[in-house]
Amino acid sequence: MTILSSPVPLQNPRIFSYTSHRSTIFLPRVSSSAKKSFSLKCSRGDLFDTQQQRNSGLGDGAPTARVFVGHSIYKGKAALTVEPKAPEFSPLESGSYKLSREGCIFLQFAPSVGTRQYDWNRKQVFSLSVSEIGMLMNLGPKDSCEFFHDPFKGKSDEGKIRKVLKAEPFPDGGGHFFSLSVQNRLQNIDENIYIPITRAEFTVLNSAFNFVIPYFLGWHAFVDSVKSEIPSGTNRSSSEFEWGR
Repeated sequence: MTILSSPVPLQNPRIFSYTSHRSTIFLPRVSSSAKKSFSLKCSRGDLFDTQQQRNSGLGDGAPTARVFVGHSIYKGKAALTVEPKAPEFSPLESGSYKLSREGCIFLQFAPSVGTRQYDWNRKQVFSLSVSEIGMLMNLGPKDSCEFFHDPFKGKSDEGKIRKVLKAEPFPDGGGHFFSLSVQNRLQNIDENIYIPITRAEFTVLNSAFNFVIPYFLGWHAFVDSVKSEIPSGTNRSSSEFEWGR
């Protein structure tokens, strides 16, 4: 098997980037008198299934290698890395599992310190919930939105840490300016990081968000769990489930 690949240098060593591979497979010619059956199996690691197994023990067998993914956008004054966090499941006494925490998206902003050089030690992180991801995906070319986070809201330290994420449109509608403002009086931090995101870059993010949201809600685990419970040929209408209880 011949595999051709070209590695890509990364600015952020914590993010793994995968390049496309091309494989050439040569199968031997087998005579009719000595026929043998050949099979080719392909497997694909999945971030959410892997983390689901680790967090809740839903998987069995040998442990699967953990996979980290992320998408980065580099600009002159800042870099933005988008990372998914898998949902978490808790075991029940019945032996089943329930969703205990939905997945989310981590937005990591790092300021520039030179040409294509970024200070990841000064990065600021903003976590987007599923609802906030939906609001972001719904932005039109001329729309804007703002999210405010305070980890101590409703507690005695309320207001000591404030994070504000804004997305504001370009004047020509060709993208959005993303800005993260962080005020942390506990660590004496006052940081403002801005990065322009073009419409094409925003389209890529929306596509990734659209794909990953069902996993954040844990629906993939639900579907997998009920596949073996539904006998073939069973066809119950939704009204049976509503009125039959």
